[in-house]
Amino acid sequence: MDSLNELQNSISAQDIWSNYLLPWGTQIIIAILVFIIGRFIAKLLLKGVNGALTKAKVDPILTNFVSTVLNALLLVLVIVISLSQLGLETASLITLLGAAGLAVGLALKDSLSHFAAGVMLILFRPFKVGDYVEVDGVAGSVDRITIFSTRLKTPDNRVVTVPNSNVFGNTMVNFSEESTRRLDLIIGISYGSDLLKAKQILKDILEAEPRVLKDPNYTVGVSELADSSVNFVVRPWVNAADYWATKWDLIERIKLTFDAQGIEIPFPQMDVHLHKEDTSAE
Repeated sequence: MDSLNELQNSISAQDIWSNYLLPWGTQIIIAILVFIIGRFIAKLLLKGVNGALTKAKVDPILTNFVSTVLNALLLVLVIVISLSQLGLETASLITLLGAAGLAVGLALKDSLSHFAAGVMLILFRPFKVGDYVEVDGVAGSVDRITIFSTRLKTPDNRVVTVPNSNVFGNTMVNFSEESTRRLDLIIGISYGSDLLKAKQILKDILEAEPRVLKDPNYTVGVSELADSSVNFVVRPWVNAADYWATKWDLIERIKLTFDAQGIEIPFPQMDVHLHKEDTSAE
């Protein structure tokens, strides 16, 4: 009887080892090896992608984001492949992950729109940090460009955050893209003032201003015979950094010089004519 019990125990232990422990142990070891090798390959792939993006001089913000997303996707892929080595049904897991991703995508629809616009801004670079731009009705210097928004600093030092979809989806004006800008001034003089003298004064002022560029040359011409003034168009070219300071100084110098030279700058006025009614016949 003891021998029979020992034989049964030996058979049971052998069955457990051969039918359960050995297959499951082998599958677990293979799954662990697949996970380790998969993670190693994923790290090599991430390193290659980061190197390629860095070599292509892609913005670090986009590089970090792509690296993070790719790392997460590769991790999920390695886990799914590892679980499949254990004999688990991965199709339902993939379906569950897909449904969860769809739900998250619908919930974050606006954020994903901002993200897509941010990627386009970083890739195509219509402006860079430090540029003075006008976007979505707001003008200011670009302080920061992130994946979801663009931060501007206005001239009075306000900080305005504009969603990237609003930036990329609307007209953008970059005042700093080119190194030079043209000043467009409209200067009016009265009809009684000397037109040729006023024109020469404007040219002399532009010639004396060191910030006005010689190439391309400035333009001074009569643009309009308006209701109460003869209007000159004054268009000098300046370096973009000198735009505002030059504009303000020129306007001030023109006014002072016109006053000193007797050139009248008209202003809105109304003439009132009084007619005395003849009442002697009554």
